[in-house]
Amino acid sequence: MPRRVQKSVIQLSFFLAILFVILYLNRPQSASNRIFSWTKIRYKTSSSIIPEARGICPGLAGTTKPALIVSHVAADGDTSWLKPLSAHYHLCIYNVDAPADKSSKILQVPANRGHEAMAYLTFLIDNYADIPSAGAVFVHGTRFAWHNDSPDYDNAKLLRALDVRRALQPAGYHNLRCDWSAGTCPSSVPAQGSLEMRLSSAVSPWSARAASDLALPHALGHIFGGDDEAVAQRVVEDVVQLGRNDAVRAQCCAQFAVAQERVWQHSRAEYIALRQWLLDGSDDGVARNPQGGSKAAPGDDVVAGRIVSYIWHILFARYGDDGGINLEGLNRDSCPTAEECYCRLYGRCTLTCKGPGTCKGQYAVPKYYKLPEDWEKTHL
Repeated sequence: MPRRVQKSVIQLSFFLAILFVILYLNRPQSASNRIFSWTKIRYKTSSSIIPEARGICPGLAGTTKPALIVSHVAADGDTSWLKPLSAHYHLCIYNVDAPADKSSKILQVPANRGHEAMAYLTFLIDNYADIPSAGAVFVHGTRFAWHNDSPDYDNAKLLRALDVRRALQPAGYHNLRCDWSAGTCPSSVPAQGSLEMRLSSAVSPWSARAASDLALPHALGHIFGGDDEAVAQRVVEDVVQLGRNDAVRAQCCAQFAVAQERVWQHSRAEYIALRQWLLDGSDDGVARNPQGGSKAAPGDDVVAGRIVSYIWHILFARYGDDGGINLEGLNRDSCPTAEECYCRLYGRCTLTCKGPGTCKGQYAVPKYYKLPEDWEKTHL
């Protein structure tokens, strides 16, 4: 065999061997029988300082309305749009970037960290015993936002139309989005730990979404596996950490309704542990005893907040008789068809829907995922 041909054959064989290894490592795997131990938050902090309870929502214990928990920052503008909603909800508005008032224990958060997650977790911790029997709804503090699932992106209209009782049937949890365009529900979205996601993160290092997706598998192991390396690394039975081809399918943007019993399936100590996971990873000195680079949340606040936004549906999922979470069932419950969702949540039951993830005239992703600066003025 001529030397040139021999060299080409060797190179081709080497290439095919590498390709085979890549394909083997990323071969499809069925999630139908995979049960994950995502039923208990096991993260252990090494910090000796746990924030005091300063996030009490006044009057919550006596309400018969669903609680409306709002994570608000100054950039969201005024909160006057929320006042008319008090006819339907018991309002709990957290101004997360306001100066701390050490003389008060009302509606404060320990740090502006993890975006909306800090307000949500603080509410769950400091009002744990008083979660209304009618449930709770968690939202962001701006009225008009690109991710609000309404033709004009108006959260006030969505919340007025929302049927909380039906939203909580039968699962006890529901994301407020119905359109699939911004989440991980479509099968075309790669699994979080896949080679495709790794490549995406490598070529787009500025993408918070890619960084968050890539960090999710290990974060799940740290949050639900804690200090038990044996638990955190098991990948056959009683799984904690996602495999390369296990995809978590869910809606985006961390606005949802949850039932009282779903909140109470975790202890108050577990919510404290999850909040500490955020605080311990802080790179701004909030944690006092930071664990950056360890099992704590990533220091990048956007990435840390996005990771938590991916796990609310896991925290509030229905657990099976085996005491675990079936990934296939979780994904199915988290991604109802848009047609079913719009009807159940908002009473829009005569829509024309193209495929499972979108209905005509209901939602479109705005250009660059941003609304025009004058949107609120022109739509009030």
